Amino acid sequence: MALMPRESAKLIARLSKNVFIEEEGVKNLACAILEGLKNHKINVNNFSQHEYHPSPDDPRAIDWIFILDTLNYSFWSKKGSLKWTVNGQTGYFALCAAIKRAIDEGKPIVDPEYYSRITRCDAEHIFRSDNQTSIPLLDERLKSMRDAGKILLERYQGTFVECVKLCSGSAEQLLKLVVNEFESYQDEADYEGNRVSFYKRAQILVGDIWACFKGEGFGKFHDIDYITMFADYRVPQVLLHFGAIRYSNPFMSRLQCDVELENGGDDEIEIRGCSIEAVERVRDEVRSLFERYPNLELKKSDINSVLIDHFLWDYRREHAAELEHIPFHKTRCIYY
Repeated sequence: MALMPRESAKLIARLSKNVFIEEEGVKNLACAILEGLKNHKINVNNFSQHEYHPSPDDPRAIDWIFILDTLNYSFWSKKGSLKWTVNGQTGYFALCAAIKRAIDEGKPIVDPEYYSRITRCDAEHIFRSDNQTSIPLLDERLKSMRDAGKILLERYQGTFVECVKLCSGSAEQLLKLVVNEFESYQDEADYEGNRVSFYKRAQILVGDIWACFKGEGFGKFHDIDYITMFADYRVPQVLLHFGAIRYSNPFMSRLQCDVELENGGDDEIEIRGCSIEAVERVRDEVRSLFERYPNLELKKSDINSVLIDHFLWDYRREHAAELEHIPFHKTRCIYY
């Protein structure tokens, strides 16, 4: 049995040899997040306001989010290469744009009946780029879709809605169901004799449902705080920028040389684990600062790692040029 992400992160941060959490940076970032909460820049409503995300009123919203997060991995391109681009969007939002385009063109891409049998030819058309660059890992994405679609058809009446209903408003139960049932979500590794987990896509799936439905209806999870940040390759850039994490000099030099890290290698595990633990500490710090601002329209319990991750990810996009000098780790895999 693997440790869950929060416990994994504590263990990794304690044993880490090349990635370190800096308390001063944690405090600096907490202040920036408090500011974001005060001026409503950080808000659960932000998810549904994006043109490429499903609306909570759409009857397909849950299955739409499920297919998005089943495919939500590995968008980075090698230095100097053209990025995979759809409707002018890159990265995750290129995926969102491709899915929305397929829906608009009448392709039933959010229906497991369709994507459990999707052909390579159809997938190539759905994920076609504005330029000559193909989506990375197309064959792996085909397998992710087909496998997930078959499970939904065989066990869950052909819809991810059934999975959500079965979990009775528990983020923890839904996370564990996804990880146990869908192979491509089993984001685990071995570190210093321990089986650890990050479950980036499974956690973001729960977080996206919560955000899409604004914590109500299908998104009403009484334990959303169980979810940690989503350990990817971009958020650590922002954590480094704020000084919340630090890399050893030799490791930073390796990243500056654009060395690709192996999935499941110690360095990659340390970045992901320390990122989770750093955000846990940031959340705790924000909650303690929160006591000084009784007029905020939020409850203390509303400050969770999902919202903080959204802030960090959006910050990276908004300040892309400013953060360009900070290297991000590159690992080609299906987990993030």
